[in-house]
Amino acid sequence: MMICFDPLWRTMKEKGITTYTLIKVYGFSRGTLDSLKQNRNVSTATLNTICKILSCDIKDVLCYIPDEEQIEG
Repeated sequence: MMICFDPLWRTMKEKGITTYTLIKVYGFSRGTLDSLKQNRNVSTATLNTICKILSCDIKDVLCYIPDEEQIEG
């Protein structure tokens, strides 16, 4: 399975929040943003903060993509 953060980038664009803003205003690390860009693990605290900043629901930040093997089996 894979968690994908593509919805985050769309939501940020809609809300006018840039990665620069996340770093400079909200104190996000470049490492956290890199993890999001690479669809790697981030903490639920990070997800909570993102939802709070963007005033959005978790579905506006991530989506779940099941493995093909899992679908077939």
